[in-house]
Amino acid sequence: MLSGANVVLPTGTVKNGQVVIEGTRITRTAPENAQVIDVTGNWLVPGFVDLHNHGGGGASFTSGTVEDVLKGIRTHQNHGTTTLVASTVTGDMDFLAQRAGLLSELAEQGDIAGIHFEGPFISPCRKGAHSENLLRHPDPAEVRKLVDAARGQAKMVTLATELPGGIDSVRLLAEHGVIAAIGHTDATYEQTVEAIDAGATVATHLFNAMPQIGHRAPGPIAALLEDERITVELINDGTHLHPASLQLAFHHAAAHRVAFITDAMDAAGFGDGRYMLGPLEVEVSEGVARLVEGGSIAGSTLTLDRAFKRAVTVDRLPVEDVVAAISANPARLLGMSDRIGSLEPGKDADLVLLDHQFDLKGVMRRGEWVVDPQLG
Repeated sequence: MLSGANVVLPTGTVKNGQVVIEGTRITRTAPENAQVIDVTGNWLVPGFVDLHNHGGGGASFTSGTVEDVLKGIRTHQNHGTTTLVASTVTGDMDFLAQRAGLLSELAEQGDIAGIHFEGPFISPCRKGAHSENLLRHPDPAEVRKLVDAARGQAKMVTLATELPGGIDSVRLLAEHGVIAAIGHTDATYEQTVEAIDAGATVATHLFNAMPQIGHRAPGPIAALLEDERITVELINDGTHLHPASLQLAFHHAAAHRVAFITDAMDAAGFGDGRYMLGPLEVEVSEGVARLVEGGSIAGSTLTLDRAFKRAVTVDRLPVEDVVAAISANPARLLGMSDRIGSLEPGKDADLVLLDHQFDLKGVMRRGEWVVDPQLG
């Protein structure tokens, strides 16, 4: 039993609260002779849930071995992410299908929560750190090929829905219970509304890799912010978004429609240097990842503990809103809110212990300490 912390619950924050853990689950009643760990003065929040992550610890989810993927997962667990969706980048269709097979095995054994295909069905106008010669239109048959290759573990596909086949692909994904995410898009406002009506429910890293808001041509951002059916991903690393843009998103979408993501690549939790993101070379300098050729931002080196601290201490967001964005909302999108995303009896004992300055102190996943706070 963890006792004395500020415990962030769906109903609000309980000061000097307690969380009782038995085995792998949170429970209501402490078993006899339960160990009591005093965490007074700290914060207890649910384990973080990352919908969009390409790697970390020097390892790539896009091209690494099983051991590499596990290393990347452990890196993010050490920073509070207890549930993670592994994201790919644009590649040859056969390679992506093969990659889906490898990642689906890890999903089946519970190491990851599923697979996110970011590309190849995106706009060459907004390709970002994706190889243009491998991009293709979102033909529903090819989208279906990737979904089938994932053996039921495909959780999300990012699409430029204005491309030929885009709307039909959104409908296909919705029918198969896979999140259709609008991103790397050059869509108009009207085209974005059409995609939402067809079943799209997520905005891939809102503001990035899409047209900016215009007063006569509002573009996709306005449509994505105004629609209650859309959850917007935000990369809160201080590079991808100006603080005012983050505040704009929270104001218009409100905390229940925001999901903090990392969009992390190999360098997250590892360091500066040269890396590969799919077939493209990336230079990481002072924690910012950019393509060697062209200089486009190439994912991030963010971990969710840093995103949490920045949201509270720099952006001045309420802790409860940050917990919603970093745990509850992504858990809901994944259809896993019965197990994760909040500190409630019956749910997995996934939690993060933060000190009074919101620095990470401990991480528990399914009742086992990943990062041991070493408290008495």
